[in-house]
Amino acid sequence: MEYPTFLLLSLAVTLLLVRRTYSLTLPRPEAKRRSPSEPCSFAVFLGSGGHTSEALALVAALDFSRYYPRTYIISEGDSLSAQKARDLEASKSKIAEFPDVRTDAYRLLETTGDVSQASAAAQYTLLTIPRARRVHQSLLATPPAALYSLASCIYHVTILPLMRTGRSTPLAEVLLLNGPGTCLTLCMAAYINRFFGLPSPRLIYVESFARVQSLSLSGKLLRPLVDRFLVQWPELRKLCPQAEYRGWLV
Repeated sequence: MEYPTFLLLSLAVTLLLVRRTYSLTLPRPEAKRRSPSEPCSFAVFLGSGGHTSEALALVAALDFSRYYPRTYIISEGDSLSAQKARDLEASKSKIAEFPDVRTDAYRLLETTGDVSQASAAAQYTLLTIPRARRVHQSLLATPPAALYSLASCIYHVTILPLMRTGRSTPLAEVLLLNGPGTCLTLCMAAYINRFFGLPSPRLIYVESFARVQSLSLSGKLLRPLVDRFLVQWPELRKLCPQAEYRGWLV
């Protein structure tokens, strides 16, 4: 079976049943109406290779003066995705990119003139989590890896926010996913928060541009779980009426 393996599939089905059973008591989080200057914390999973390129293309289109702090979630050992995230932040950190200065970072710059302080205030985070399944990993070795990945996601999404603030705050208000399989463990961790009534990020899944005629395995598993599911080809909109189609996004 292609990743995520039987264990992840079983957990996804369990969470789906919980969602259906408790649909009245565990509604999806409502979208918060914001003023144009109100910030929104944001996280994105970089799945390596083409997934990373697509995810960063989506992130690059955001207004960084509004979407902060930002968290880039990266699979263990994926140094290339980490470097690409740093490069994007470096390119966006130029003051010329922010003609309308609203963030705390640039208000700080106005009062102090210290670019280093402004950069620190606009800090982003690189968060590394274990892979649910490594490339060419045997099926026998996959369940322990998947459980380890899930435990790490629960720590960062559920436990660490409680430890830092004394009350639960979500890892981010919005979590963007576009595959591969490790994003399923992130989704499961978010649903654990929802199950216990803790704040959870809104989950947005954007299907890969390469998927024209059929959904990916991750897409099939996450479609009923995420808050918004977007596809980039009209053929998939016909195949999956619940999906949103807004043309090419990357």
